[in-house]
This record gives sequence, structure tokens and C-alpha cells, in this order.
Amino acid sequence: MAPPLILMGVVGKPHGVRGLVNVRSFTEEPSDLARYSPLLDERGKLWSLVWRGEGIAELRDADGKPLADRTAAERLVNMRLCVERERLPTPEAEDFYLADLIGLEAVDPKGAAIGQVTAVHDYGAGTSLEIERAGAAALLVPFTKAAVPDVNVGKSKITIVPPDEIEVREVAP
Repeated sequence: MAPPLILMGVVGKPHGVRGLVNVRSFTEEPSDLARYSPLLDERGKLWSLVWRGEGIAELRDADGKPLADRTAAERLVNMRLCVERERLPTPEAEDFYLADLIGLEAVDPKGAAIGQVTAVHDYGAGTSLEIERAGAAALLVPFTKAAVPDVNVGKSKITIVPPDEIEVREVAP
């Protein structure tokens, strides 16, 4: 079984005609993404990254060859750049990686089971958690302190308080 991969960045549109690309980094300091080279794409291919400007990078394949031109760069748009989970530093006691939330049991404030976190989404307007529930539709909850007041990765539990705006409907059997 392959080790779990953590998304660290995404290749954007080409920059110029010489094979450079825009890259969106998900590291705390965007420039730190290059320190995690080699990065892996979804197929397991290795890439190294060298920053050439703010948000602009040169990608090199496993043989150290940079992208030849704009056409080669266009083929990589939306390519996800990942690393193996064990390559990341251990978070502080109260910290965690968003990927660590997947699989946690979601409970209400009284401890009653709601479901299980199956995905963490971030489409640019804020992070949300997808909670799969037995016999009911999935619940999408904003990842805010009000909606998620407690995260306990050590106990594999997360407390969920859906905002009033979220209608929690049961699915008919």
C-alpha cells in the first residue's frame, strides 16, 4: 500500500514561452514548497521545483530536465504536487494537518454520533468538512470555531455544531 500523500501545491497556467509555470503553494510560507522536492504528482512521477519569481517556478522531471516550452507547461495545468505524509514535520500538541481530520468520528456537543469526516474541501472561500452519515445525506460544515468547536485528533473525534443556516435533513429509508 502506498503511503498517504499530502497535497502541497498545484500547478497553474504557464508563464511565458520557456516552460515556466505559476504554482499555488499550500505551505505556510509559499517559498517553502521547494524544500519538499522531490514532489510527487497523482501518478507517482517525481518533480523538483525551483522558484524563478513570486509564484513562478521551473519544474524539473526526475532526470533533472526542465520543461521544454510553453506547450509542455500547458500539459501540467492543475497537476497536484504532493509529498508523503511522513516527510512533514510533526505538528505541535494542539496543531494538526487538515488531512488528519479525514476519518475522525464526528459527534454533536453531547457526544452523540453524527458520522465520519470523509473529506476536507477548500474552494477559496474557506475550508469545509464533509461528514458522511449512515442513512442520511452527507453534511457539509464550515470549518470554523463556531461549527467545529473541538478537534481531538488523539481521540479520533471532532465536535460538530452545524450553523442554523444548514438544514440537517434525514434521508428517507
